[in-house]
Formats: sequence, structure tokens, C-alpha cells
Amino acid sequence: MEPACRKDKQKQKETPNRGDKAKQKSAQQELKQRQRAEIYALNKVMTDLEQQQFEAFCKQMQSQGQ
Repeated sequence: MEPACRKDKQKQKETPNRGDKAKQKSAQQELKQRQRAEIYALNKVMTDLEQQQFEAFCKQMQSQGQ
């Protein structure tokens, strides 16, 4: 019966590890989602800035042409 007891003990030890792994995976997914949201927000800011600079450039070119 000793081998059966050992297997039970091993299973008991594995259960918390699985929980920890699930928590780590969940935390990793949350981190990726947050980073992705930050990247999208930064991309929007940069796109808006680029658009403003382009419009300013166009106005400058128009005023020089006239």
C-alpha cells in the first residue's frame, strides 16, 4: 500500500501547483491585455499628433504658396 499512499501525496502536492499555475497564467493574460490597451492608447496619441503636425505643415505650405 505504500506506493498508493505516495501517489496520493504526489497528487496533493500537484494540486496547489496547478492553482498557482492557473493564477500565473491569469496574471500573465491580464498583463498582456493591459499592455495591449496601453499600446493602442499610445498608438492613438501618436496618430493624433502626426495628424496635427501634418495639418500644420499643410497650412505652412499653403501660406508660403500664396
